[in-house]
Amino acid sequence: MTGQTETPLMTAPARAAFPLRKRVLTALAAVSILGAAGCAGAEAETPAADAPAAEAPAAESPAAAATEAPAAGPTAEAAAGDQTYEDGTYTQTGGYQSPAGPEEVGVTLTLAADVVTAVEVEPMPDNPTTTMYQERFAGGISEAIVGKKLDELAVDKVAGSSLTSGGFNEAADKIKSEAQL
Repeated sequence: MTGQTETPLMTAPARAAFPLRKRVLTALAAVSILGAAGCAGAEAETPAADAPAAEAPAAESPAAAATEAPAAGPTAEAAAGDQTYEDGTYTQTGGYQSPAGPEEVGVTLTLAADVVTAVEVEPMPDNPTTTMYQERFAGGISEAIVGKKLDELAVDKVAGSSLTSGGFNEAADKIKSEAQL
């Protein structure tokens, strides 16, 4: 009997907190979905409001609107005007000072609309300890920067390697200069 009365008292705070978190997360998810649905609805209604229904068959309207909207209009021009860096793949080498002496690391970044979409780090070590740290860095850098804007990159320490980031940041700065529109 003692076990039965203690169990509900110990788990009551946990049960009370879980529904609150669940309710908050559910509400946030609902707001996100409704917001996305509202945006999608606005885009879908805009072409229909601009063109008379009698002129275009219903089957062609969505396809035609989808192919024409990105190609022309102020939205496409504004997006291109907001872009700071040219899309493409860029490779540079960055240097840094390790306890064993100067080291270098190769960096290749792929950019699309100022966002890093892919990264490759080529270790270029001069000693075995540096090899270990550069390989760790190369293995963890993708998670740290892919999906971020190039101007927002500030790599400090990746996978236990803090010095390699100096070479990476130097190479990223060179890429910024090379890719700038």
